[in-house]
Amino acid sequence: MIRRLLLTVLAGAAVLLVPWTVYLAHTLPDRYDTGQWRAAWVGFDIALLLCFAAGACLGLLRRRAAVPLLSATAAMLCCDAWFDVVLGWTSAERWTSVALAVLVEIPVAVALALAARRLLSDPLPRRSVTLRDIEMRDDPRYQWVTRELPGDMEAVARRTGLERAEVAECLKTLRDNGFVRRDRKGNWIAIPQDLREPEPDDYDGADRERVAAFLDAKYANEVALLSWAAAHRDEFGPWATAQRTSTRLTEDEFRELDAEYRELIARYCRRRRRPVTGEKELSVRFYAFPPPETAPA
Repeated sequence: MIRRLLLTVLAGAAVLLVPWTVYLAHTLPDRYDTGQWRAAWVGFDIALLLCFAAGACLGLLRRRAAVPLLSATAAMLCCDAWFDVVLGWTSAERWTSVALAVLVEIPVAVALALAARRLLSDPLPRRSVTLRDIEMRDDPRYQWVTRELPGDMEAVARRTGLERAEVAECLKTLRDNGFVRRDRKGNWIAIPQDLREPEPDDYDGADRERVAAFLDAKYANEVALLSWAAAHRDEFGPWATAQRTSTRLTEDEFRELDAEYRELIARYCRRRRRPVTGEKELSVRFYAFPPPETAPA
């Protein structure tokens, strides 16, 4: 309903601006003397400077608030380029204004718009769990290695107690399957991924049974983890929260909710690449499903 109302308002504004623009084109003078010229442009540049500073801070933190701010800054740069060129066209500095608009202001505006789009829609790599992934999950060494990242091979071997050759083998397998990579300093870092559950019907014979057993074990582990968290809920202090609600949605609305959740998780997973003082590993779960017609005992 709100989206439809917004589209109606935007379409109505576009239609109404047509006669208004024609009216201005026939009535406005070519020249006009005005006061506060300096204050108008200095104030505009100060606002642009503040937008750049705030956008840079929020962008580095990958905050969602950076999206409208970066978009507004891009729009202000385009306005700046337009008025610099048009209002200075009869002056001796018109080509300087054109050069600044083409080489600086418009390219920077495009870069800011693309950055805003990346912050809004940069998802985690998404794929289905494979049989090779299931094999790795059955081997605890891969979990030990991943938990000690980022770090170099020697540090990971020292912290896990594994032999260097074992760590090298695990890291190679994890890299080949897209779970880790090396940064410019040579350290291994984990790559967050959005892993979808495999469908047993996509497999045959023993592979189907293996996938089904993996899913059964996965959800059994989830139930055990949730039971453990409930039993220890008084021990987490400020490091735990829980929300529960029921709502009625169409399938399209449910897909939108799921997409927004994935976007939120992706933003926080990509916030930084290296650990910082005071952080903790958190288990985050999101389940949405039609409840049973009668409440379970």
